[in-house]
Amino acid sequence: MFSKLKVPCVAVVENMCYFDADGKRYYPFGQGSGSQVVQQFGIPHLFDLPIQPTLSASGDTGIPEVVADPQGDAAKTFQNLGVCVVQQCAKIRQQVSTAVSYDRSIRAIRVKVPDSDEEFLLHPATVRQNDRSAQSVDEWTGEQKVQYGDIPEDIEPEEIRPMGNYAVSITWPDGFSQIAPYDQLEMLERLVDVPRAANIL
Repeated sequence: MFSKLKVPCVAVVENMCYFDADGKRYYPFGQGSGSQVVQQFGIPHLFDLPIQPTLSASGDTGIPEVVADPQGDAAKTFQNLGVCVVQQCAKIRQQVSTAVSYDRSIRAIRVKVPDSDEEFLLHPATVRQNDRSAQSVDEWTGEQKVQYGDIPEDIEPEEIRPMGNYAVSITWPDGFSQIAPYDQLEMLERLVDVPRAANIL
């Protein structure tokens, strides 16, 4: 949804994730779903919020948890989340160019690694075949839903947009919108390394 709205996602927050009782921590809804989303979409941060009556009460009374109990775990999570959002928004503002683009002249996706001089090329079909979203891979079994043979070798992206500092959104001719994290792109098979221009003194 955020990809379609062109809204960068800088963190995942698992609400009502756990509760503490009798000196133990319990996860009534299971563990790992937040981590799975982070890995699937390459989102850089994950935060957990507990099942805690005071959180609901703070919303009703108008006194935020960070004010009512500034040293509590929930307050610290909110504070860390706030710092994360500010830092990530600052990074997004500093972006001056798209790190990933499509070079039609050579029919290849050109990747410029963030904060690096490294640049490399990827075959569009390779990028599409390695989509890790729930539309391509069963989120419970890990089984590949979309087979390599289902993707045309001559497929070309229609649009590539940056998604914050962690990924790009790629729109394909069949309407599929793929979120491709930078770290995932770096692991794919490359067409050829782009030669760097020599410095002339």
